[in-house]
Amino acid sequence: MLNITILGNNSALPAFGRFPTSQVLQDQDNSFLIDCGEGTQMQMARYKIKRSKISHIFISHLHGDHYFGLIGLITSMGLLGRTQDLHIFGPALLDDIIQIQLKSADILLPYPIYFHPLLEEGKVADTNKMTVETFKVDHRIECWGFLFKEKKNPRTVDPERAKAYEIPSSFYSQLHKGEDYITKKGTIIPNESVTIANSAAKSYAYCADTIFDTRLVEIVKGVDLLYHETTYLKDMEQKAKDRYHCTTEQAATIAKQAGVKQLMIGHFSSKYDNLDQFLIEAKAVFENTILAIDGSCYKI
Repeated sequence: MLNITILGNNSALPAFGRFPTSQVLQDQDNSFLIDCGEGTQMQMARYKIKRSKISHIFISHLHGDHYFGLIGLITSMGLLGRTQDLHIFGPALLDDIIQIQLKSADILLPYPIYFHPLLEEGKVADTNKMTVETFKVDHRIECWGFLFKEKKNPRTVDPERAKAYEIPSSFYSQLHKGEDYITKKGTIIPNESVTIANSAAKSYAYCADTIFDTRLVEIVKGVDLLYHETTYLKDMEQKAKDRYHCTTEQAATIAKQAGVKQLMIGHFSSKYDNLDQFLIEAKAVFENTILAIDGSCYKI
């Protein structure tokens, strides 16, 4: 099971109590920070997200509302005595920005940072329980989306039944993968006799900032949860196009065509105080839509 906590859902400026874009995706082992707008640390403290649990940070692009909180978070981690590795993924220029900021303040971090420039689409990270792929989105500057896929064995071993059949624990990894067990006498113990089916692996797609782009349909097809920006309501379609953003109907259209299980919309323009109409318009096209509300935690 995966959890996604929204730390910020606004575009460009903090407004109406909404912070710029930032999210944390958590599995059993790691926390993955996705974008790091201004105020991210404040939101982490407010919603009890531990800095020490963050192993990977993914920055979609170099507009300030998506990364201006990063250097503060990096230095705070050092002040708090972090020693474990931190992996940062983002546009290549981000590495220079980080190094200049650290050098100008004469900061020597007590932990190693490994920077991974995003240069081409494909898999960029691989942990015990997660793979992360990146894909290009069409924005005013270089911008990347991220596809998180949970790793999960198809079967779970029932230890009591496995023990009854005298199957050694050293064979459990094969049982997890669905293999049958063959005894020394040649008797086949069907996998289904000693295992149960696992729940399906979950997936989460983060589309970052993008103009309406049907190319995304194939990339995010069938994911359990799709995050797609909806900076404007549908009556602002031309403005959205001019600024390389999307409307409610456009995001919902991508979700519908991709056959995703659920759509989460965010990156709301600061011109809007109330967000109710965003949900109404998106749900008219794709019913299973939710708002990315600051502080909300969603199970995937």
